[in-house]
Amino acid sequence: MAEIEIKVPPVGESITEVTIGNWFKNDGDFVKMDEVICGLDSDKATFELTAEAEGILHIKAQEGDTLNIGDLIATIEAANGAAPKETAPKAEAAPAAPAPVAAEPAPAPAAAPVSTAAATGQVYEMKVPAVGESISEVTIASWSKKDGDYVAVDEILCELESDKATFELPAEAAGILTIVGKEGDTLSIGAVICTIAATAGAPAATPAQASAPAASAPASADKAYSEKHASPVAAKILAEKGIDPKDVNGSGSGGKIMKDDALKAEKAAPAAAPAAAKPAAPAPAAAPAVSGARASRREKMSSLRKTIARRLVAVKNETAMLTTFNEVDMKPVMDLRSKFKDKFKEKHEVGLGFMSFFVKAVTVALKDFPVINAQIDGEELVYNDFADISVAVSTPRGLVVPVIRNAETLSFAAIEKEIVRLAVRARDGKLGLDEMSGGTFTITNGGTFGSMLSTPIINAPQSAILGMHNIVERPVVVDGQIVVRPIMYVALSYDHRTIDGKDSVSFLVRVKQLLEDPMRLLLDM
Repeated sequence: MAEIEIKVPPVGESITEVTIGNWFKNDGDFVKMDEVICGLDSDKATFELTAEAEGILHIKAQEGDTLNIGDLIATIEAANGAAPKETAPKAEAAPAAPAPVAAEPAPAPAAAPVSTAAATGQVYEMKVPAVGESISEVTIASWSKKDGDYVAVDEILCELESDKATFELPAEAAGILTIVGKEGDTLSIGAVICTIAATAGAPAATPAQASAPAASAPASADKAYSEKHASPVAAKILAEKGIDPKDVNGSGSGGKIMKDDALKAEKAAPAAAPAAAKPAAPAPAAAPAVSGARASRREKMSSLRKTIARRLVAVKNETAMLTTFNEVDMKPVMDLRSKFKDKFKEKHEVGLGFMSFFVKAVTVALKDFPVINAQIDGEELVYNDFADISVAVSTPRGLVVPVIRNAETLSFAAIEKEIVRLAVRARDGKLGLDEMSGGTFTITNGGTFGSMLSTPIINAPQSAILGMHNIVERPVVVDGQIVVRPIMYVALSYDHRTIDGKDSVSFLVRVKQLLEDPMRLLLDM
């Protein structure tokens, strides 16, 4: 018998150790090829570890243990023909063996798909795909299929979440699914999430299951229908809220219920509740007695929120972040906008907003102060000759930061169209990870929510972020006279390790000059 060592796999460049979250198998259990045996947690993601062979599992590390990449976590005592190994004991009892075998028709068909997959000769490892430069891990939000299910090519297996977006993982082949990562597990890019044992056609187990009660067919059909009309994450949220998917309108293609739809959904059952509550009169009577009670509730943090929390803390701890402030007289921009916004919209079919002025001003200022557009890579400073401007957009599921590529080459109209396109895709939950990675500088506008002043946190690995705020009429002195002007406070948070105070202040002053005299933007002055 051969003993196969199962070691902690590399799960990302910056991840050096993992913690065993929980074992799905016990020591001494028989495991199948690619069957999930345990869940591993890193500081960035959770992922599942699968068996590399069939055989007897011997656990070498316990739940809660922290292991380095490459450390031994378990061994599998593999034998030739591991699958027949289960039938060997039955064969040894020669006289009595025939009766049990004949009495157990179910196990034989159950083994058929496995043997069919082996005969086909291919076991596909489904790994977490690369989804963006700055994304090193994803979390399994929900599985659409169960372990052992037959899946078709391109059929959706599960839904994955990163700190920037949610996306679906389709099957790369048709066959029997073996799940390696559980819901809630965080996996690094390249980690095995499941395996598919390829089969020549539909699984042999289907006929056996067809001999079960016929009522299961319509039930499964109803389930398939509901799954088609609600994403796995949405279905889970609705189930927790106790809302029937039939009562929710989906915004996805074909009316599919997406996560945002589920989050917005409100339970429409309170009207029926009072009628049902009439017999239980004592319950309402108890309510007034505790009406003054101080209630509290606990909700599990979403994987997105946990990832954002870790990243924000990391930025605060790993950068020398500092913020400088200034104020901008927005009257010139507002006057120019009022004068041309109708003609602008008529010609370009898009509105002229404030964000395009800020994006253009930032791209010009970044050329004058290239260190603001640089970032640290190890012991080197990488300067970017292009300006990929990340723009923070608020969505029902949280803040996302899509990127306007090569903003320095775009016109006002092109910038406005790109902002609208990205904002719509963000609110519909359709942003691709390629649309949210690789920015060199970020602009965030808290003014849309009424913020007067803030100290925005850097969007790592970038070195700076510009915060816009609300526009308020304030008394200011202009040419020795006190006048009322629409003023916006602006804030620049920056990494003091690479950016000196002189550059940060000068950059913000340059942005102020360009906005207070927008003709400079048109004349490139």
